[in-house]
Amino acid sequence: MTSTLTAKLHVPVTAKPNAWNDGGLPAMDLCTLLLEDRVVTIGVTALPRQPDSLNRLLTGAGKVEPLTELGPGALITESRMVFTVGDRAVRITPAGGIDRSTADGIDRAKAVAVALATRDAVPTSLRNARQTDAACQLSNSQAEEFAGAQVQLRRDYRVRGALTCIWGTYDATVSIVEAFDQLTIPEADRTPPPQLAPVGQPGYYLPDKGELVFRLGRRVVRVTGLTNPARVVPLTILQGIVDPMMPLFLR
Repeated sequence: MTSTLTAKLHVPVTAKPNAWNDGGLPAMDLCTLLLEDRVVTIGVTALPRQPDSLNRLLTGAGKVEPLTELGPGALITESRMVFTVGDRAVRITPAGGIDRSTADGIDRAKAVAVALATRDAVPTSLRNARQTDAACQLSNSQAEEFAGAQVQLRRDYRVRGALTCIWGTYDATVSIVEAFDQLTIPEADRTPPPQLAPVGQPGYYLPDKGELVFRLGRRVVRVTGLTNPARVVPLTILQGIVDPMMPLFLR
């Protein structure tokens, strides 16, 4: 894909190492391209798309127009493009937007070229729905209780030793994300300040984000529960999800 785009766009196109999952609804497997030094994030739904998947991916995106080059149903805004490939939904997000004359944005022609190359690459790049790590199994039953069903999606992986666990269905996602040596907790600087949580040194509870975030020594851990339709996730539920893994984080 990078060599095809380099030849077509006449600029260096490279892929950044490592892929990840955003733990959203719908949860998406993500990777990053660099068009010269301009960042473009490509996301593919980790589970087969649902009738409302494209609409979910366009929430808050502004004015929506048809993206005729990608066929029926494809849509474009000034910040992203969404379309379907087989049974998956795809989102392409240039960091600086599309046709916005920003330093890190790209024009529509380049955005469409990336979309077309992505459409060709997706069928051979899909990942199995279940990618598990034994450490995440400690919280599996709690995550499934929150989701209300056996999860269809698992995305467990480590980046430089830091663990990510994700459990997902079409209507609920649970994630536990560990980060090492993070100097600050950005959530602490919100206005008004977040609620304190009785876990970690310190810990915070953000009900509007369904998130519990806390520090334990070198680690900052985020526990997030998302649902569709959205509902407030009580702190006790988030604590219950992460509690079986606390001995791991206390090491």
